[in-house]
Amino acid sequence: MLAEFPLNQAFTTAWFGLMTIVWLGWAQEAPSPRLRGLLGAGSVVGIALAALFGYAVYARWSDGSVLAGREAWFGVLVAVEVVVAGVGAVILARRGQGRWAAWWVALTVALHFIPLGLAILGDWSVVALGVVQTIGLLFVIGPLRRREGPTSAVVGPFMGATLLVFALAGAVVYVVRWGWPWVS
Repeated sequence: MLAEFPLNQAFTTAWFGLMTIVWLGWAQEAPSPRLRGLLGAGSVVGIALAALFGYAVYARWSDGSVLAGREAWFGVLVAVEVVVAGVGAVILARRGQGRWAAWWVALTVALHFIPLGLAILGDWSVVALGVVQTIGLLFVIGPLRRREGPTSAVVGPFMGATLLVFALAGAVVYVVRWGWPWVS
């Protein structure tokens, strides 16, 4: 993330840390035995990033935001994302394809990063994240069709890892530009 304001950099880092936990947690629905330790370690790092940079969000709340004047559009984009993800998951479940819910939700999340980065945040790194995730999710369709069980076993680690990498990069950018997150 390359945010203009420290609040936005801190929030994105904290949010990606939190979403790392969510995706790595979903991966634990049917984890590969060799990934269990990494899923746990990644979750711990995600929790630490969410906590540290969550505090920075609190400390920098009045420092300005790229969302100023765009809050409504941000809300609309997130609402559309949630509705599309939820409706798609329900349709998949009703068609007996519930195992694809994780993949569908991941694709919806990945695709929402593109307009979020372009139109709302003005941050090409968020667009890049969405593109990387979308390409990765399209790439795994074939292997997912050949395996049984929930798609979360593959999609969860992929989404969690990409979000964790971007959260760590965001943390480095924040520290270099504005200092430690607990110092305002």
